[in-house]
Amino acid sequence: MSKARVAAISCTHVPYESKGTIDKLLNRLSELDSEKPLTHFVHLGDLMDATAASVHSDDPVQHTLLDEYNCAADLLKKIRSVLNPDCKFIWCHGNHDDNILRQDPRRIPHDIRPLCNWNNVAGCGDEFRLWKQIPYRMGKEGCYQLGAIIFAHGWACGQNSDELEGLKLAMACGGWSHRLTVRGHTHRPVPPTQSRRSATITLPWHYANVGHCAFDDRASYTYRFDVSRWARSFLIGECATGRPDRLGANSWDAAIEYL
Repeated sequence: MSKARVAAISCTHVPYESKGTIDKLLNRLSELDSEKPLTHFVHLGDLMDATAASVHSDDPVQHTLLDEYNCAADLLKKIRSVLNPDCKFIWCHGNHDDNILRQDPRRIPHDIRPLCNWNNVAGCGDEFRLWKQIPYRMGKEGCYQLGAIIFAHGWACGQNSDELEGLKLAMACGGWSHRLTVRGHTHRPVPPTQSRRSATITLPWHYANVGHCAFDDRASYTYRFDVSRWARSFLIGECATGRPDRLGANSWDAAIEYL
């Protein structure tokens, strides 16, 4: 049975990405790919911050939506440049990315909404089209599945959301045991952890969170957020690529690395 080698990040929020973190990430990805080529790279969403499409008139926006597109395309191109040409690239849209596409006239007037397809923007659309894009939809449609690993941006932000949403997505994607659900969204890294029914009863599913790669200087809208558990990190792992209903408890191995 063949194996995939995968890395995953989330929440770069360009143009508010952490430049130093991205440099560390690129160096580490190059090292990992040299040791053993990656077969897949997954960006788990909130690639763009979408502040330029905010509904809040008091957001101090000093850039345009086109600036966000160009910064995002440049980041994706840098990631591709340090990995082997056979690597597959996946982008699961996050809620910030989806804010640009959302049919909401408060964000984007109806008459210019067709211009919000980043895939068709001159100068950067070519890069976006090189990435398999997964829509921001709760459930199976919003997940990318690789063997026993399920990737999705995430929807809930509560303290137990990684575990609870991991179970929900595992059920939506077939309900088979021994799967790992990997999310972003909360900016709080969580290493692969087994779900529990109680303190003494474990469940045959695991969950993880890859943290974030943004905000050297916090964006203005985060002033109310509890950032005590936020950290910059990514996931690296391997998994068998067979059918998930035929994979056992040892079909994947993954870890969180801090940046």
